Amino acid sequence: MFELIRSNKRRSVALVGGFALVAVLIGLAAGYVAGFGPWGMAIALVFAGVMAFVSYWKADKIALAVSRAHPADPEQYRRLYNLVEGLCIAGGLPQPGIYVVDDPAPNAFATGRNPQHAAIAVTTGLLEKLNRVELEGVIAHELSHIKNYDILVSTLAVTLVGAVAVVTDIAIRMMWWNGGRDRREGDHDNGGNPLAIVGFVLLIFAPIIAKAMQAAISRKRETLADISACQLTRYPPGLISALEKLKADTTVTHAASTATAHLWIEQPMSGVGDHGRLGSIHRLFDTHPPLDERIALLKEL
Repeated sequence: MFELIRSNKRRSVALVGGFALVAVLIGLAAGYVAGFGPWGMAIALVFAGVMAFVSYWKADKIALAVSRAHPADPEQYRRLYNLVEGLCIAGGLPQPGIYVVDDPAPNAFATGRNPQHAAIAVTTGLLEKLNRVELEGVIAHELSHIKNYDILVSTLAVTLVGAVAVVTDIAIRMMWWNGGRDRREGDHDNGGNPLAIVGFVLLIFAPIIAKAMQAAISRKRETLADISACQLTRYPPGLISALEKLKADTTVTHAASTATAHLWIEQPMSGVGDHGRLGSIHRLFDTHPPLDERIALLKEL
């Protein structure tokens, strides 16, 4: 278990570096392809640096805001607070911020940059549909993400994936706008420039690359968090029952978005379990392993 956590931390550093590299390359390609020359590339690099800084310090707040999470009232959600406090004492963790999302779908996520600056959010649907033992299993899963240091790279991905999509969209729009202007001024050679072609191809595939990296973040981490949660509660049937209820529930988590999908305990977006013609393509970008696999693994413990 501890070797898996150490390996997880090493992969986290590699993924953060990979996301930063992708952001810089996209920024450089955007500045070049849009026709702004060295100044545009410099601005793109500055933008990438600002995004990296904001991602580290404010991504958890952004993730909570995007998910429409609000602080849980200690009196109204006394059971939730009691469970979090008890599990934090058992796991030797500082108590994270506790938030609630008004959404009928049962789901939850953890966010933050380290255990000292972390938060967990649960939907009202989760609180209504799970009993105490099942809810304890889900909370333990989210606290395990915090303890295993999954939250930093997962939270950074929220803003970096969004930034890649925004920069790509702006660059392609500016490229067409500038391209028309350049042709009127007699500049016919940009289109044949190999660097311009490479930059354009990179911009086209940037959202796919970012999405694939986002999917790579969560799959093994979800399994590790499941096992860590059972180690924390000493009662695997609680989490197993919770995951079975999540599997049976088909409600889409409306508070989730493509940028935050990898944060949640269960794949929150529509298309899950799609066995149609595009099912295999959808599964390539799933941010979570199938619930059947997770449940089967826990039953072997």
